[in-house]
Amino acid sequence: MNPFEMVVLIVAIVMVATVMKSRMHGRHPSDTDPAEAAEAIRLREEVKALKERLHVLERIATEKENSLAQQIEELRDR
Repeated sequence: MNPFEMVVLIVAIVMVATVMKSRMHGRHPSDTDPAEAAEAIRLREEVKALKERLHVLERIATEKENSLAQQIEELRDR
């Protein structure tokens, strides 16, 4: 057996072992309990809210003609 074949064989063994390990220790989505499912839903909603806030902040940061500065000055004048 030449060195190239040995390397290919070692890589194949490691790949097969990794796949088997992930299948043995992996969890199927139907295996989750209701508490974990509720937590996942809550986290998804929180991420959605944070993305909306980030969108608003990006819009404020990239508005042209310093409209934010103008709005602040208008509030000061009141």
